[in-house]
Amino acid sequence: MRKTLIRTAAVAAALTFLAACSGNETPAAETTSPAATETTEPAGGATGALTIWVDENRKPAVQAAVDIYNKTNPGVTVELVQKNFEDIRADFLAQVPTGEGPDITIGAHDWLGSFIVNGVAEPVDLGDKVSEFESVATQAFTYDGQMYGLPYALETVAIVRNTALADSTPATWDELIAKGTEAKTKYPFVINTNGTTGDAYTYYGLQTSFGAPVFVQNADGSYTNEIGMGGDAGLAFATFLGENGMKGSGHFSTDWTYDVANQEFADGNAPYTIAGPWAIQTFKDAGIDVAVDPIPSAGGETAAPFVGVQGFYLSAQSENKLVANDFLVNYVATADVIKALYDADPRLPAMTVVADQVASDPIVAGYLAASKNGAPMPSIPEMGDVWEHWNAAESSIISGAATPEAAWTKMLTDLEAAIG
Repeated sequence: MRKTLIRTAAVAAALTFLAACSGNETPAAETTSPAATETTEPAGGATGALTIWVDENRKPAVQAAVDIYNKTNPGVTVELVQKNFEDIRADFLAQVPTGEGPDITIGAHDWLGSFIVNGVAEPVDLGDKVSEFESVATQAFTYDGQMYGLPYALETVAIVRNTALADSTPATWDELIAKGTEAKTKYPFVINTNGTTGDAYTYYGLQTSFGAPVFVQNADGSYTNEIGMGGDAGLAFATFLGENGMKGSGHFSTDWTYDVANQEFADGNAPYTIAGPWAIQTFKDAGIDVAVDPIPSAGGETAAPFVGVQGFYLSAQSENKLVANDFLVNYVATADVIKALYDADPRLPAMTVVADQVASDPIVAGYLAASKNGAPMPSIPEMGDVWEHWNAAESSIISGAATPEAAWTKMLTDLEAAIG
């Protein structure tokens, strides 16, 4: 679902700035960090080695942080290992328990549940810096009251509007469909349903507007393992899917994959879609002028799409945990490095000051606004049991293969059995 955009010129400019901050351009073969203390202040006298896993897109920005770190910490050797992002989760789970693997890895927050269950992640102590990050980002990396990662970027979905076809996005679903119909295009609205597989992720903002979250949340925003999409609210959402499905109004269709929905929008066949920032370049390349707006409410409550968070994990088996924590907190969690990471792979910055810097771009501002309405995707272990049943239920309702009540009730029964 998530696709990245590369901005080579912007990356080069950001890294030039960071190199100037570091005072030299020597690649970081060796580096040092704090003494054996839990403070986030660098001690400059540690020795040892750090191995960091990072993907190709973000490696130059992390290397720039290493170069700065090397200036004040010459006693720790830092090795960056380039990995395919798709391989990192499985490799981290396989290697860390054997004493192998990295000290630090880049990753997604929804890996946290499996990392906790397998004992491979170590808490990260941000100290006072925690207040410098968007609350949804720190919440996403928190498990049982402890943070297990340094967040650096957010991603979510929102309404993307063709400004030539619609001058605004209404606040409710019915009004959006009415306004979309006025555009006299092939469709008033398109959305990725991932074909017959279903895509509960993209539809989640509409679902939460019925008051039917995937799991019940505690007062602090953390998730319990109690399914939250049962009862009248869940059934109301299921009914909504059926009414707008292929045997209803046809506003939802299992014929629409990610590529099909994006192409219909890019061809000017609909004024509205729900998409993430990874789709924007496709629309721009097609000559579509777009705006990004909050998802309208279909059920009367605020639409709260999932927010995914990218960040850095610390290995539970690292032999240099204090050094690694210092590197993350004092050399990665800086405005310059977070901005360089944004330029390398433009996801919404999780550090508030950097988010404010880039919010002059109306597309970025639109997604930031959507993320403030959103909820972090659950990272609890039980989430892994949910997707298949949830996607299948939505797909069968949208296609008309099952009635809303039958499909949703079966899903809830299957989830209770899977989660226990």
